[in-house]
Amino acid sequence: MNWDWEKLKEQQKFRGGGGSGGGGLKPPQLDEMLEKLKKMRLPGGPFLILIIIAIFLGTSAFFTVGTDEVGVVQRFGRFIRTAQPGLNFKLPIGIEKVTKVKVRRVEKEEFGFRTMQSRSGSSISTDTENSVSLMLTGDLNVALVPWIVQYRIKDPYNYLFMVRDVKRLLRDMSEAAMRMVVGDRSINEVISKRREIADEAKKVLQEEMDLAEAGLEIITIEMKKTNVPGPVQPSFNEVNQAVQEKERLIYQAQEEYNKAIPTARGEAQRVIKMAEGYALDKVNRAKGDATRFTALYKEYVKAKDVTKRRLYLEAIQELFPKMGQKYIVDSNQQNLLPLLNLGKQIGKE
Repeated sequence: MNWDWEKLKEQQKFRGGGGSGGGGLKPPQLDEMLEKLKKMRLPGGPFLILIIIAIFLGTSAFFTVGTDEVGVVQRFGRFIRTAQPGLNFKLPIGIEKVTKVKVRRVEKEEFGFRTMQSRSGSSISTDTENSVSLMLTGDLNVALVPWIVQYRIKDPYNYLFMVRDVKRLLRDMSEAAMRMVVGDRSINEVISKRREIADEAKKVLQEEMDLAEAGLEIITIEMKKTNVPGPVQPSFNEVNQAVQEKERLIYQAQEEYNKAIPTARGEAQRVIKMAEGYALDKVNRAKGDATRFTALYKEYVKAKDVTKRRLYLEAIQELFPKMGQKYIVDSNQQNLLPLLNLGKQIGKE
């Protein structure tokens, strides 16, 4: 429907619109619009207008919430309720307002780098925030620590109304938590124990988010490859090589120690056992000899002549078999010549 602007201009001029109060052309007022609509020959007349208004109010009173969302309903700006997924009803526009919050979508924030999609669809990581990932470790070394925080909204009310800028708070608290955890570790631990550091940082960050009532749940923290800044990389590599060489020498010495010490201890135990056995043998032999001599002495005291003869005969019995050939010479023998060639005669026989 086109308005007759020429007639409106004439009406404004007739009403004195050019004075200090009018200032210029004014849009048509609501009563003028209704007059125009009444004069128009539309089928249904005012009823059609009422139907259009009813349709408009009806469509603004119903809304749909997705399966991964909840609807936060406000009446004149004040929180009233949350609407679950599906078709829901609210008061018409201007009275109640609906804000849809995705509570099942997992969002992420990147620190120390940015992931961009290439034309082929693959992701490319670029180091654009070295100031964020540059951290001081517990042993006063500098490390580059990039990481990713994955989170989702668990409380739509807190997410919308308790914190002015939730993402800014998340980034600030995530950086603070990571710096605190890294500051308690050495550079070697930061490089080699990333999973442990990420778990501890997640715990600290979740506590801070709950304390701030941000309405977020931290799903996981993933640490990317940790390294040292480029200018100190050669020196750091030399230090690592020296540390590895030191550890290799220590392990080698420990291995030799583990071989030599048990061998020496075993040899010492063997010598000790041999000495103990030798001493025990000597002591037992001495005790046996002493007992035997005591028993002989007791028998000797009882019968000296018999005992002396028995000892003499036992000694001769033991000695004679060891003497080889024996010659018995009569004590009355006067001529020694027959004794000079005894050996030769035996050889001839």
